[in-house]
Amino acid sequence: MFQTSDSFHLAVERVNINRMKKLYLFLTLTGVMLCFAASAQFEKYSNEFLNIGAGARGMSMGNAQVASVTDGTAGYWNPAALTFVKDQPQLNLMHSEYFAGIGKYDFANLVLPLKDNKRVLALTLLRFAVDDIPNTVFLVQPDGSINFSNITTFSSADYAFLLSLAQQIKSSGSTNISFGINAKVIHRIAGNFASAWGFGFDAGALFSGSRWKLGIMAKDVTTTFNAWSYSIDEQMREVFYVTNNDIPIKSTELTAPQLVLGGSYNFKLSKKLNLLAEADLDITFDGPRNEVVSSNPVSIDPRIGLELSYNNVFFVRAGMDNFQKVLDDKDTTNQKKIWIYQPSVGAGFKIGDVQIDYAFTNLANQSNPLYTHVFSLKVDLRSRTIKK
Repeated sequence: MFQTSDSFHLAVERVNINRMKKLYLFLTLTGVMLCFAASAQFEKYSNEFLNIGAGARGMSMGNAQVASVTDGTAGYWNPAALTFVKDQPQLNLMHSEYFAGIGKYDFANLVLPLKDNKRVLALTLLRFAVDDIPNTVFLVQPDGSINFSNITTFSSADYAFLLSLAQQIKSSGSTNISFGINAKVIHRIAGNFASAWGFGFDAGALFSGSRWKLGIMAKDVTTTFNAWSYSIDEQMREVFYVTNNDIPIKSTELTAPQLVLGGSYNFKLSKKLNLLAEADLDITFDGPRNEVVSSNPVSIDPRIGLELSYNNVFFVRAGMDNFQKVLDDKDTTNQKKIWIYQPSVGAGFKIGDVQIDYAFTNLANQSNPLYTHVFSLKVDLRSRTIKK
């Protein structure tokens, strides 16, 4: 009996060692890819629509979600956290509008836990579009006259499809480790004269205890590319030539890797009242940006989010991100700079298998009234048997 027990503990120890080796391999590969990104040439702010956010909960918490996310929106924030969705499929939907309805942003997500509840598959679709854009290329006639009937409209839309797979690893003690990966396809169109296809991968890891969580999300870890193609007819080419505009040709746009590190802690204030706090660091590798830490090639933008919940039914949230240093509007010399940030607040409630969340965010900073409303819906698709 003593030898059998020793053999069992030895086997468990070997399993844990193998799991830690996988963790070290993941972190090492991520570090190698980010070091490569530091020396490569990329387009800054490429595929920026993928940095808006997903779900009213996350957007109301200042986009600080890489550690605390527990629903299907983890396919966007950190695919490793998809392992918190268990037993039944889950549907997530979100809609928001920007600039008085000019821009529309939508998110849809379906999570499919596998039978062992340790592996999870998720499908995610994002769309950001601006419709009815005036095309004034042929507004001015060759003789100099203006013909308003030549104005047409077109739409510019960005799509992203994410296929996510997450795996949970139970480690010794109360700490759980999970990994996740996204394979994403990007399609961008501008009317019928420009389109692009892109491909890339994300990778994430999550370490969680009874009240704390640490998250790592490596976006575009292998770099993401968009291959642009253009369909410009001869008449439009002639207008571009006469007006000294460049005629676009096929091109490739590269997106640099991006690393998000975050930690969260759940403070139990009373039997039914909890306060969740998270702080993230969004690290980019494409050169100096107007952020708290701006250097070449690394820039860092902090994020802060809070969620106060009552009995896991009612939620109140707030957050801040997008810290920037800009010129002070009150300074007539245009020399003084001040720090600004993007605030957000929100609320939510849960009834049975349905949760509705709302976010009120400011697109610019705390002083400019560029607000938008975000609504999202989460539904646990439980299977129900019909009694005869």
